[in-house]
Amino acid sequence: MQKKLHISQIFSNLVVEKTNTKISLMYNFIAKYGKILDICKHFSKKIVNEHGNIPRRGVVPRFSDIEVIALSITAEEMGFDSENRLFIELKNYKSAFQNLISRREYNDRRKKTKELCEQIRKQIASEIDNNESYFCIDSKPIDVCRIARAKRCKMGKNNYEKAPDFGYCSSQKKYYYGYKLHALCGLSGVIHSYDLTKASVHDLHYIKEIQPFYHDCTIIGDKGYLSKTVQLNLFESANILLEVPYRLNQKAYKPVYKPFARARKRIETLFSQLTDQFMIMRNYAKQTEGLFTRIVSKISALTIDQYMNFLNNKPIGRLKYALF
Repeated sequence: MQKKLHISQIFSNLVVEKTNTKISLMYNFIAKYGKILDICKHFSKKIVNEHGNIPRRGVVPRFSDIEVIALSITAEEMGFDSENRLFIELKNYKSAFQNLISRREYNDRRKKTKELCEQIRKQIASEIDNNESYFCIDSKPIDVCRIARAKRCKMGKNNYEKAPDFGYCSSQKKYYYGYKLHALCGLSGVIHSYDLTKASVHDLHYIKEIQPFYHDCTIIGDKGYLSKTVQLNLFESANILLEVPYRLNQKAYKPVYKPFARARKRIETLFSQLTDQFMIMRNYAKQTEGLFTRIVSKISALTIDQYMNFLNNKPIGRLKYALF
C-alpha cells in the first residue's frame, strides 16, 4: 500500500511540474509576443496605416496584419511548429490576445502578409549591419517528402513553376525531392537576401538574380559557384569579386585562403540554427504557398533573435540565449 501511494505521489508531482512548465511557457510566449509586436510596429510605421494593416479596401480587421505577423514570428521563435497546438494553447489566454481570429483565417492572412513580414525583416537586418562589403553565399536542401513518396505528393501540382523537384546535395551526398534554399549573409551573420527555388536549379542562377542589388563587394562561396564566366561578368558589371575555392584537378590550383574559409562557416552555422532551433526541415504545409510562408516566418524569427542580442550588446549569433 505504501509503495502504491509513493508511486501515485510521484505521478501527481510530475503532473504538477508539467502543468507549471506549460503555464510558464505560455507566459513567456505572451511576453515575447508583446516585445516582437513592438518591434514590428516600430519597423513598419511607413508601410502600414494607423490600425497596423496594409492599406486596402473593405472591412478593417480588428486583429491587425502586424499582430498576425508578430504571432507568426513568436510561434516560430518558441517552437510551435503545429498551428493546431498553438491555437489550443491560446484558447486559455484569450485576455492577452484580444480579437484573436480563427486558425483558418490566421492561415489565410499569414500568407497574404508574408511580403510585409519580409519587408520588416529586411529593415531589421539593415539596422543590425549596414554597408557591409563582405558576404557569404550558400544553399540548403529543403525536403518536402521522401523520394519514394514523390509521385504521390500533391504540392505544387496546379503550378509547375512553383512545384518541387528532384535534386542532389553534394555536401550531404544524397538525392532529395523538394526545394533549395539560397541565402546571402554578411560576416556578422545577418541574412540579407534569400530565395526558394526548385531543387534542380543550379546555385549560379541565384547569383544572377542578386547581381543587380549588390556592387563593390566580395562574395565568398563554395565550389558549387565555380564559373569563370560568371566571376568575370560579376566583376566587370558590378565590381563584385566572387571568391571560390579551386578544385584539386584545376591547372591554376591555389590553396584555400584560410580567412575566407573561416568566414564561410558563418552561413553554415546559420543553416544549422535554422535546422536545429527553428526546425526548418519539419514541414506540415500542404501547398507551396504555405511552405514559402513558413520559411519567411522562420527566417524573420531568426533575424529578430539577432536583433535582440544586438540591442543588449550580446553576440548576435547566440540565438538560444537571446534576451527578450
